[in-house]
Amino acid sequence: MGDMTNSDFYSKNQRNESSHGGEFGCTMEELRSLMELRGTEAVVKIKETYGDTEAICRRLKTSPIEGLPGTASDLEKRKQIFGQNFIPPKKPKTFLQLVWEALQDVTLIILEIAAIISLGLSFYHPPGESSEGCAAAQAGAEDEGEAEAGWIEGAAILLSVICVVLVTAFNDWSKEKQFRGLQSRIEQEQKFTVVRANQVVQIPVAEIVVGDIAQIKYGDLLPADGLFIQGNDLKIDESSLTGESDQVRKSVDKDPMLLSGTHVMEGSGRMVVTAVGVNSQTGIIFTLLGAGGEEEEKKDKKAKQQDGAAAMEMQPLKSAEGGDADDKKKANMHKKEKSVLQGKLTKLAVQIGKAGLVMSAITVIILVLYFTVDTFVVNKKPWLPECTPVYVQYFVKFFIIGVTVLVVAVPEGLPLAVTISLAYSVKKMMKDNNLVRHLDACETMGNATAICSDKTGTLTTNRMTVVQAYIGDVHYKEVPDPSSINAKTMELLVNAIAINSAYTTKILPPEKEGALPRQVGNKTECGLLGFVLDLKQDYEPVRSQMPEEKLYKVYTFNSVRKSMSTVIKLPDESFRMYSKGASEIVLKKCCKILDGSGEPRVFRPRDRDEMVKKVIEPMACDGLRTICVAYRDFPSNPEPDWDNENDILNELTCICVVGIEDPVRPEVPEAIRKCQRAGITVRMVTGDNINTARAIAIKCGIIHPGEDFLCLEGKEFNRRIRNEKGEIEQERIDKIWPKLRVLARSSPTDKHTLVKGIIDSTHTEQRQVVAVTGDGTNDGPALKKADVGFAMGIAGTDVAKEASDIILTDDNFSSIVKAVMWGRNVYDSISKFLQFQLTVNVVAVIVAFTGACITQDSPLKAVQMLWVNLIMDTFASLALATEPPTESLLLRKPYGRNKPLISRTMMKNILGHAVYQLTLIFTLLFVGEKMFQIDSGRNAPLHSPPSEHYTIIFNTFVMMQLFNEINARKIHGERNVFDGIFRNPIFCTIVLGTFAIQIVIVQFGGKPFSCAPLQLDQWLWCIFIGLGELVWGQVIATIPTSRLKFLKEAGRLTQKEEIPEEELNEDVEEIDHAERELRRGQILWFRGLNRIQTQIRVVKAFRSSLYEGLEKPESRTSIHNFMAHPEFRIEDSQPHIPLIDDTDLEEDAALKQNSSPPSSLNKNNSAIDSGINLTTDTSKSATSSSPGSPIHSLETSL
Repeated sequence: MGDMTNSDFYSKNQRNESSHGGEFGCTMEELRSLMELRGTEAVVKIKETYGDTEAICRRLKTSPIEGLPGTASDLEKRKQIFGQNFIPPKKPKTFLQLVWEALQDVTLIILEIAAIISLGLSFYHPPGESSEGCAAAQAGAEDEGEAEAGWIEGAAILLSVICVVLVTAFNDWSKEKQFRGLQSRIEQEQKFTVVRANQVVQIPVAEIVVGDIAQIKYGDLLPADGLFIQGNDLKIDESSLTGESDQVRKSVDKDPMLLSGTHVMEGSGRMVVTAVGVNSQTGIIFTLLGAGGEEEEKKDKKAKQQDGAAAMEMQPLKSAEGGDADDKKKANMHKKEKSVLQGKLTKLAVQIGKAGLVMSAITVIILVLYFTVDTFVVNKKPWLPECTPVYVQYFVKFFIIGVTVLVVAVPEGLPLAVTISLAYSVKKMMKDNNLVRHLDACETMGNATAICSDKTGTLTTNRMTVVQAYIGDVHYKEVPDPSSINAKTMELLVNAIAINSAYTTKILPPEKEGALPRQVGNKTECGLLGFVLDLKQDYEPVRSQMPEEKLYKVYTFNSVRKSMSTVIKLPDESFRMYSKGASEIVLKKCCKILDGSGEPRVFRPRDRDEMVKKVIEPMACDGLRTICVAYRDFPSNPEPDWDNENDILNELTCICVVGIEDPVRPEVPEAIRKCQRAGITVRMVTGDNINTARAIAIKCGIIHPGEDFLCLEGKEFNRRIRNEKGEIEQERIDKIWPKLRVLARSSPTDKHTLVKGIIDSTHTEQRQVVAVTGDGTNDGPALKKADVGFAMGIAGTDVAKEASDIILTDDNFSSIVKAVMWGRNVYDSISKFLQFQLTVNVVAVIVAFTGACITQDSPLKAVQMLWVNLIMDTFASLALATEPPTESLLLRKPYGRNKPLISRTMMKNILGHAVYQLTLIFTLLFVGEKMFQIDSGRNAPLHSPPSEHYTIIFNTFVMMQLFNEINARKIHGERNVFDGIFRNPIFCTIVLGTFAIQIVIVQFGGKPFSCAPLQLDQWLWCIFIGLGELVWGQVIATIPTSRLKFLKEAGRLTQKEEIPEEELNEDVEEIDHAERELRRGQILWFRGLNRIQTQIRVVKAFRSSLYEGLEKPESRTSIHNFMAHPEFRIEDSQPHIPLIDDTDLEEDAALKQNSSPPSSLNKNNSAIDSGINLTTDTSKSATSSSPGSPIHSLETSL
C-alpha cells in the first residue's frame, strides 16, 4: 500500500466517481453514521462496506503514509463537502432581542402601564369650560403651568423605563461579546500535528479536514473523529463522551474508532480523519445542546430576566392548552430556579404595587366623596345635564391625582439599581478573574452554602514536584544537595529519568519573568525532569545522545503495569533497561538496591517491608505519590525474549524512590478558612486515591485532624446511597452528605449524584445552594445541575465552559471566594438602595395623599416629585450599588432563601426616618409661614407665581433625602455610617452633584419647577433640618429591633414559593390543601410534558451513541418521593395507569416511561432530570406528609 503513489489512487477512484455522485468515494452521511458505531459493530461495518481502513483512505483520496497533498484547491473542496472543523457558536441575540427581553420585567410593566395612563390623561381636555350654575367648587389651586406640565410625569417615567432597558440590554450584549472574544482567543491557540505531502506539520485545529492523517500521541485531546490506521499500545479515555472511566484499547482489527473530545492516555499512532466540526461526536452533542436551546430560546427569557413567574402573576392561569407559550417558558426555567434575589424582588415589587394601588384607590374615593358631599349635600346644588362635562372633568382630575400617588409609590429606581449593581459587579469581577456568563449567577453565589471543588488544578497547582527522595540509604525530606549524591548513582538517575520518559514531555522556560517554568506533557514525568534540574543536572544532552529512534524497546505506561520501561543498547552491544513506576509495584520486582557508594547490594523482602514502613508510608501520609526508579542490565547474547514481560520486568536494581506532590496553591488554605467562616462548606471531589486526597484535604483545611467527618471513596459512597436494587435513595444521601468532606476515586456520575443529592435534600430548613467547580467534559452534568457552575478557564474543556455560569480565568480557588464576596455585596447594595428608596416613597405617598385630601393640591408638584423620584433615585442607585465589597461580608452566614429582603432592622430604619420626615414636612406645611414670616402657599389663587413657602418644603424634603442617603449605606444597624465612604468616589461625587443641581433648581428653576428663589438663612434652615437626619439615624440605631415585634418584614420567599405557581392560584384560600396540591400537580404534569417530549428525542439520540453502558444512577430523579408504595413500583416500561381521564393517557405514558426506575430510556439521565424536577418539589409536600392517603395514589396516577 505504502508504495502506491497518489496518481494510482486517483486512477482507481475515477471508476467509482460515476457511481458516487460526489467527488469522493463516500458521503458525509455514510461516514457520520459509521462513526456512531462502536467496537466490533464498527469493524464489521467497515469490512462489509469498505473492505478495510486502507480502502477508506483510498476512497477519501489520501495516503496513510504521505497524507493529503495539501493543495489549496483540494483542501477547499474537502471543506465544502465534509464541512470545516469548527463548531459554529450559537447565534448571539441581537440587540433588539435583548431589549425585548429586558422589557418583560414586572416592575417595568407596572411602570409602563402607569405612565401610559398618566400620559393619556394629561392630554384629556374636557369640553364645556364654563357653566356658571355648575359647582365651581374649590377647583384647587391648580395653576396652568401644572396643567401644561401634566405630560412630563408620564414621559419621564417612560424615560426611566427606556434607561433601564437600554442599560440591561447593553450589559448583556457586551458580556456576550466579551465571552465570545475569550472563546476565539482560546480556540486560535490550539494546534495539532498532521501529515501533509509527506511532511509532519502543526496546523490550527480548525484547519483539519476530512482525509487528513493526524499523528496522535499520549496526552492529546482528539480534535476530530477518525479511524485508527496504525500505532502501538493506543489507549483512550472516552469518559468525556461515555462517562466510563476505564480506558479503551484501540486497534485496527478490534476497535478502530477514535472520537473527538477524548483523551489519549497512552501509546501513539496515526488516524485518518473521517468527521469534523458539527459532524463529529462532540459536535453532535453540541448541536443537541444548541438545538435544544434554540427552540427554547424563542420562548425563553434567559439568565437575567425575572422569569416566567413574574410575568404570569399579571395574568390568571390560562387553560392548560391556552397557556402553552407560558408553559414552555415555565418548563425552561429548569436550569435554575429564580435566583433568590430576583424571587424576593418580584415579590416585593408586587407587594409595593398592591400597597400603592390601595393608597391611590383610597385617595380617589376620598376626593370623589368630598366633592360630591360638598357640592350636592352641603351646597344643595342640583345635578344639571349641561353640567355633566364639568363634573366629569373634576372626576378625571381626581383620577389623575390617584395615578400620581400610584406612580410615586412604585420604585422606578429598583430595576435600575439591580441592573447597575450586577453590571458593576460583573465588570469588577473580571479583574478578580471571574468571567460571569449569567448575570444572576453572581448574586446566587452570595447565597452559596456548599462548594464542591475539584482537587487537581483548583486546590493544587497542577504542577508535580519532587519534594522528598530516598537515595543511597538516606531519606531526604527535601531535594538533596547534588554534592551529597554519589556520581555513579547520579549518572544512572539522570539517564533513567531522561531516557525513560516520553520525549514529548519537556520543561520549558517560563513565558513571563518570575513565573514558574512551563511543564509540557505528562505532569508526573515533568516532576521527575524538574527533579533532575533541581539536582543541577540537564536531561537534554542525554536525550540528544540517545534520540527516540534509537530506543530499542519501550513498554509504555498503563494502568495495569503501573510502570514504564525503556530498553537501550549500550555501546558494548549489551542491553540496559530503565524502569519507573508506582513504588509498591516496582520495589516488588527489585532484588538489589544502590547503596551510598553507588554499589548495588542485596535487597530482600524483609528489607522491602521495612522500607515500605519507614519510607513509603510516611511519604503517602504526607499526600505524596511515591515513584521508584530502577534499572537492569541484560547480556547481548542470548538476546532476552522481550515479549515475555514477566521475566524482563524482574530482578531490577532500585536507584531511588521519590515522593512527588502536586503542591497546594499557597492561597488556598486561607481562602477555604474564609469560606468556612462565611458559613460555606467546602467539599473535595477528586479522582485521586483516598490517602492522598485526605492528606491534601488536611493541608487545605477542608478537614481538621480529630473531627468526625467522612472521607469516602466513590465505590463506598455508591454502596451507601443505593438500596438493594441499586437505586439511589434521597434518604440515604441525606444520611451522608452533611458529614461528607472528601469524595475520592470518584467518577463524574458520582459528582453529579452528590450535587443533585445536596440540592434536592430537604434535610435542612434552608434549601442548600451549591456551587461546583469542574474542568472536564464529564463535569458538564454536575456543572449544569449546580446553582452556580465554575469552569476552569485554562484547563477547562469547551463543554465544561458551555455548561458553566462563571469561568475562572486563572483556575484558582481563591477567585471563588471573591465571587462569594461580590455576590453578597450585590445583595447588600440592593438592600441599601431599597432602604433609601422606600423611605422616599413612603414619605412621598403620604404627603401626596394627605395633601390631596386636605388641600386638594399636593404640596410637592408633579415635576418636583419627578426630580426626587427619578433623578435622585437613579443617582442613588448608582451611588449605593457601586459600594465596593469589604472583607466583613465574609463574616456572616449566607442569607438563605427565606430571609426577607427587607429585614426588621431595615423596616425600623425606613419607618423611623419616614416619621421624622413627615413630622417636619407637615409642620412646615401648616405652620411654616409663621416660622419664616412669609406668605402662606396654601390655597393660593390660580396662576399665582410659585410661593417661597412650598419651595422651602420641597427644598427641605430634598435635603433630608440627601442626608438619608448617607444613612442608607449601612443596613445591619451599624453606628458609623461614614465608614469607608471615601473608598467609593462615585458616592461622594453623586451626593455633591445632586446638592449642586438642587441649588440650581431652587434658585433658577422658576415656573417649570414651581420654585421661588430662597434667602441664605432659609437655605441654612433647610440644610440644618436635613442634617437632623444623621442625628435621628443614631437615635433609631439605639432602639433595639427585638422590642419592635409589630414590624413586618417584606419581600420574603417562603419555602413553597420557590414554585411560583403558588401565586397563580388566586383562590387558594378556599380550597383545602390536598385539592390545591392536586391542581398544582396537574399544571405541573402538563408543564413537564412539553419538556419531556423534547427530551425523549434527545435521549434517543444520545442513546444510540453515547451512553452505552453508562451506569444509570440518577435515572430515577427522586421519583421515589411519590412511589413509596409497593403498588406504584412500576416494573415494566409500559405502566398500568389507573384511568382517570382517557385523554391524558398517551402523554402520561410517555412521562411515566421516562420516570419509571428500571426503564432503559434514561441512558442520559441529566436531560430527563430537568423535566421531572418540576414535579418532584410540589408533590413532596403533599405526599411525604401522608404517604398512605388517597391523594398519594391519585397524584401518582394523574
